[in-house]
Amino acid sequence: MRTVHSGIVDTLIGFRAERHFKEIAALRDSDKNTHHPHGYMFRDIPPELTPDEDPQAAITETLDLMDQHGIEYGLVSLSDERVAEAARRHPNRILTTLQVDGNQGMDAVRAIVRAKEENDIRAVNIFPVGTVPQIPINDKLWYPIYAKCIELDIPVFTTAGVPGPRVKMMAQYTGLLDEVCYDFPELKIVMRHGAEPWVDLAVKLMLKWPNLYYSTSAFAPKYYPKEIVDYANTRGADKIIYAGYFPYGLTLDRIFSEMDQVPFKDHVWPKFLSDNARKLLKLPAIDRP
Repeated sequence: MRTVHSGIVDTLIGFRAERHFKEIAALRDSDKNTHHPHGYMFRDIPPELTPDEDPQAAITETLDLMDQHGIEYGLVSLSDERVAEAARRHPNRILTTLQVDGNQGMDAVRAIVRAKEENDIRAVNIFPVGTVPQIPINDKLWYPIYAKCIELDIPVFTTAGVPGPRVKMMAQYTGLLDEVCYDFPELKIVMRHGAEPWVDLAVKLMLKWPNLYYSTSAFAPKYYPKEIVDYANTRGADKIIYAGYFPYGLTLDRIFSEMDQVPFKDHVWPKFLSDNARKLLKLPAIDRP
């Protein structure tokens, strides 16, 4: 990490709120004492806001943390109602993305168009196991959304692999991406949340498909899969993208305290922390010696 001290792009960050994961609050979860459907997976989860805390102050908190850790841009979901205004106030720091549900058909497509026009979204998110009913990654209900993302030239971030919330997993089987990449070779797709236990398959698919990427969201650096580190150090330096998970499960302090332990080669660090995301999200490049 010593090769990059600033200009980092975090492709999954947000603001503390009174309640996260509202969209999946109804999903089955055996732990009824937490608002986090996957809270059992993390220790030291950043606290949610209390009713007497100012939700706007949480935006300043995130920006201050970004400054402390050299993060220039953060990609934040518009599912938080504070995000659109925060992005307008801080256009050089906060980028927006829209989560959509393929069950909504053309309404989802129209929502993408509006979000691009009104908020200049840089990406679309999908959560295949979090829709009701679930929609597998390769289901044709997603295809109008994929086509629109190609037309707008924005990437799709999709969760892949076994989910944290205790719901059925096969809608996110990593192998389903093969059909999507075949049918939409122009579509830029970023896997989120590990792709486990099919990480070897994720690597094979990234070797096969030029526009398939992997982000490290929801993983503390000490747990980055070995297969991903090895791939980045060999043929995949342009395919692996940094993502944190503040405030949903990890603190930035923890992430960056562990980052230097990741055995990336020197040439991988600037691409991983900054350059790959800049290219994908159409951000200004950094001139490097």
